[in-house]
Amino acid sequence: MAAFLATKLETQKISIQDANNVAHHIELPTSALMLLMNIPGELAEGNAVQVVPIHAELTTQKAANILNVSRPHMVKLSESGTLPFHKTGRHRRVLFSDLMQYKEKRAKESNKALQELADQSQELGFINETFQA
Repeated sequence: MAAFLATKLETQKISIQDANNVAHHIELPTSALMLLMNIPGELAEGNAVQVVPIHAELTTQKAANILNVSRPHMVKLSESGTLPFHKTGRHRRVLFSDLMQYKEKRAKESNKALQELADQSQELGFINETFQA
């Protein structure tokens, strides 16, 4: 399957056999096929999988679940201006795309801070160079 995806084509043609061994030929965007290939691996690792449109609006609870934080913390992120939101009536809604941008930014900041700590530990001699990965 990886060989097909390495072709850099925008779409891929695949065949699927039904219960009666009748082949059905379909054409999928390569990105969709890659997504379908990744799902079993995620499920095998015990991760939940959910397909969400990039333009989807999420409740603060759903957004909090994705970030693995509490709903009150999610509300604080929104109200402080850290994460954009809008209101539908009395309820806050967060765009999935904004949430993913925030999550990526947070991950980069965490990785940078971790690298700085590792560098500082090495400079202070807390890390023996033979044990570094």
